Amino acid sequence: MTVRGDLYQFGPFRLDPEAGILFYGAEPTMLGQRAVALLRLLIQNAGVPVSKDALIEAGWGGSAVADNNLTVQIAALRRTLADAANAANWIETLSRRGYRYVGPAVATNVPDAAAAARAASAPTLPEKPSVAVLPFSNLSADPQQEYFADGMVDDIITGLARIKWLFVIARNSTFTYKGRAVDVKQVGRELGVRYVLEGSVRKAGGSVRVTGQMIDASTGAHVWAERYDRSSDDIFALQDEIALAAVGAIAPSLRKAEIERVRRKRPDSLDAYDLVLQAQPDVDSGMPEQVTRALVLLDRAIALEPAYALAHGNAAMCHHCLFLRAGLQEINRASSIRHARAALVHGQDDALALTWAGFSIGMDAHDRAAAFAALEAALAISPSSALTYILGSVILGWSGEAERAIEWSEQGMRLSPFDSWAWAAFDAQAMSHLLRGRYEEACRAAYKSVQANPAHSITYVQLAAALANLGRLDEAKAAAARVIELQPAFRYSRQFAGVNCAPALAQALGSALQDAGLPE
Repeated sequence: MTVRGDLYQFGPFRLDPEAGILFYGAEPTMLGQRAVALLRLLIQNAGVPVSKDALIEAGWGGSAVADNNLTVQIAALRRTLADAANAANWIETLSRRGYRYVGPAVATNVPDAAAAARAASAPTLPEKPSVAVLPFSNLSADPQQEYFADGMVDDIITGLARIKWLFVIARNSTFTYKGRAVDVKQVGRELGVRYVLEGSVRKAGGSVRVTGQMIDASTGAHVWAERYDRSSDDIFALQDEIALAAVGAIAPSLRKAEIERVRRKRPDSLDAYDLVLQAQPDVDSGMPEQVTRALVLLDRAIALEPAYALAHGNAAMCHHCLFLRAGLQEINRASSIRHARAALVHGQDDALALTWAGFSIGMDAHDRAAAFAALEAALAISPSSALTYILGSVILGWSGEAERAIEWSEQGMRLSPFDSWAWAAFDAQAMSHLLRGRYEEACRAAYKSVQANPAHSITYVQLAAALANLGRLDEAKAAAARVIELQPAFRYSRQFAGVNCAPALAQALGSALQDAGLPE
């Protein structure tokens, strides 16, 4: 009887029955429930005939089905094996008897004495999230593409190593797995990491396909997966582009996975890092009630570690939100600046802390030069920091630097297309298009912002202005009513003063908001 959680390795393939995924190297193919059941039964009985009745029992639970249903499923399995590795003949038809697996030997990850010994000597998990990046599989016909796959991994390891809150295993350790079929759970145990990143590179003609997936080594669950298709005109620039995009996309997914993990911990066992992670979703909401709740956790974190830059950076963002959304109280503005300055002092090597601090300094202290000094320092540490570009685009937008704001916001979204701060990037785009008189583009960006964060008042401000400029006053007034519903004390002139809005933008927005019925 199969032990739940077993993985089967045969030739270049690995079958994960629970996930319903057949891997060729690191490239996944989803299989249906029946296909998984049939393939598993065949490889469990490698070299031995399996009757049609046994296969139908495995795939259909004993239900009465026509023989051609089984034939169709077996044909589909053969096509899958053939498409990946020309291995269709590994499933042999036995006339009037059934089928037999005749491919390479099958290995199952059943724990043995050697594995137990390795587990006993495995390093313990570090306190912060940890990742190992395995060598990417070269699926190209050209063995010369090994250098491209290896270079990709080198760049990704370098990029992840710049993330202060992440523990990254060095290349020399992970490349010992090169050319080996491995179980990610085993890799996690042997290297002492919570996450394993694996991938593949396939070059054909003038195009390159790179796939990557991040797996929680403790559970086998997928944290992140992405595929990149690019032209191979300039192979080294392509290598840099994909590595940068991958790191930018991985970081938010890892942070989300860590937040979910910490949520399962006992409240009395939380350390400063855990407290910041628990606060993060409320910080990201940008709304007063949630950030007030986040500040309770952040204050506890700072009490435990007074020099914790990331806690100060998040606290600065919370007070920034309270300043702009809860009455423009000077005490919140001063607290935002105070925590931002603490983050700058203690976080010179922490890109995320510098990003939060730079944003608060730019928006609340109205010192845009100091803000961009911090943001550029963050990008020097972590060039793939999507949040740095996104928050920088908001500062640029309110400063009236429309084209640069759009450029920064697009770069942020390219690095992290599903970022929890995507709404802010769309806000920057909307206000920039409004300033340039591109009202249709402004409306599209504003709608995207609303969809990304429907509980954020300022997203509806941009939408109301765009709709008013298009003459769609009924819709503009509905958007304006939503602003007041979310932020009853909203007055656009006070809001513009609070962020030191560029005069040209204030004028462009103000007249439209007046038409939409928002109070000045």
